[in-house]
Parts: sequence; structure tokens; C-alpha cells
Amino acid sequence: MTSRRPSPEASAMNVGGFVRDDTPTAEVDRREAVMASLAGTVRELVDATIRTTVDDEEVQRVRDDLAALVDRLRAAQLPGPAGIRYNAELRAWNWGNAVIGAANAIAPPLRVVHGPSGCHADVVLGAAYEGPPGLVHGGVSAMLLDHIMGETASGMRRATFTGTLTMRYRRGTPLGALRLEAEIVREEGRKVFVAGSIADADGVTVEAEGVFIQPAGTTGDSPPEQPST
Repeated sequence: MTSRRPSPEASAMNVGGFVRDDTPTAEVDRREAVMASLAGTVRELVDATIRTTVDDEEVQRVRDDLAALVDRLRAAQLPGPAGIRYNAELRAWNWGNAVIGAANAIAPPLRVVHGPSGCHADVVLGAAYEGPPGLVHGGVSAMLLDHIMGETASGMRRATFTGTLTMRYRRGTPLGALRLEAEIVREEGRKVFVAGSIADADGVTVEAEGVFIQPAGTTGDSPPEQPST
């Protein structure tokens, strides 16, 4: 007889947009590693799909193989988006997030490091994130900055949402290794003002300023956001 682990949805309770889930942290960590491994392989598939030069017949054979794999994964799935879950130990997981989601092959993924004065992240962007030839799509730059600046504003202790985000593209951002940084400039009531940047080995390519809003009626005891790794 095969043992079955309890599914996350079996022990979950939705509160204010966050899902309280009683899955133990050790089990969350185990499952996250499995899903991250799958997403990493799918990420490689996306890159290979963009860059492949195999003949049409081989492309069609691979397509058919992939369709069968998709059917296997859809045999058991959530009814909608993954959302943000957290347990009694305040371990949070946001596996579907477009920037940091462990199960999301679209996510680079960004690994955000929190420090006393802000956040930073090192990331490598490949062919899937190209806009102009050899350069990162401007919308991707905005998405990554929005996320790291939002994490900086929240400080892992409060919920914040983007109010405004102003971008200055100083030059094209090359595909490859990049550094993102963000810091809080000041706070006014529920507003948190944050500055952020993207840089390559030659210096800053994109700068941003944002205002992030803590929703009315919330406190620093809000459910946690996805932790940095």
C-alpha cells in the first residue's frame, strides 16, 4: 500500500487573502525542493525551446511528449492560483509568484536577501527575458524592481502594496548576471518610499522610485510574505 501525504488544501483556511495552512514546516521544505527541481527543469525547457534548431519532425515529437507530461501533472491540481500560504510557525510559501515562485518556471527566480538597510538579489537572466536584441525586456526590469522594492517596504513584518512605481532606464540592461538593490528612503504614515536599481558589471542600468502602501487597518502582525532564501 502506498502512503499519501496530506494535500495542502486539505488543512487550509483562507484569511484576508492569505491561506493559513497547517502543513508542518519540514513537509513544506521537502515539497518546495521537489517543486523547485521541476520548475528548474521546465525553465531549461523554455530556454531550449527558444534556442533550438532541431528539425520540424523532432519539434513535433517533443511537443507530443510534453503534452502527455502536462496531462500527468493535471491529474491533481489546485482549482486556481497557488496564492500565499503560511503555517503556525509563520513559515510562508508563495510557489506561484512570477518573480520568486519555487514552482513557477517563469520566475528567474529571484533570491532576495534582507539586510539592515534594505534588500539585494543577484540573478542571471537568459533568453526567456529578452526584449531588444541581447537586452532584458523593460517590463521584466520593472517587474523585478517592483518585487524587490515591495519586499524592502514590507520588511518581512507588514503587508504593503505598490502605489506608484517610477522607472528611469539609463541604458539597456544586458542579459546575463545582474544585481538588484533596494532601500527605504522614508516613511509617512502608511506610505513607504523606496529606491531601487538594477546594475550589471559596468554599473547601474535602471533606477526606480516607488511608494508602497500599508492597507488601512493592518498592522505589523500581518501574515508573512515569502521569506528570502
